[in-house]
Amino acid sequence: MISYTFHEVHQPEHFENIDRWITRCSTELFSALKEISYVFCSDQFLLDLNKSALNHDYFTDIITFDLRDNTQEPMEAELYISLERVKENSSHFNTTFAHELKRVMVHGLLHLTGLNDASDEEKQHMRNMENHYLAIK
Repeated sequence: MISYTFHEVHQPEHFENIDRWITRCSTELFSALKEISYVFCSDQFLLDLNKSALNHDYFTDIITFDLRDNTQEPMEAELYISLERVKENSSHFNTTFAHELKRVMVHGLLHLTGLNDASDEEKQHMRNMENHYLAIK
């Protein structure tokens, strides 16, 4: 099951299309799914969470928490996304808000599969995987 919470932000237009798409992606990525909870929020909310949970004092577009005790359990996770950061990044990367939102949403799922993006090689692999899932209709 995938759930959505909009914390002090409004649901984007045409969100039902994104919901159908991310459901297809998560079904492909995870053999067993308990719950993936997306929490859409403001920059300030995510910055505060980044500071308190990860001791990072900077803005980010997404923070992903794997809530499972072990990787053999069905996927259970919380993903926090700043809609303000997504909007800013869509402008910076000259893409639509919906495209950037989808990229960030699947980026979090890919982290849950064990993909990282610390090195240049990992970043390229992550981008390739994002592009693969962005191509799903």
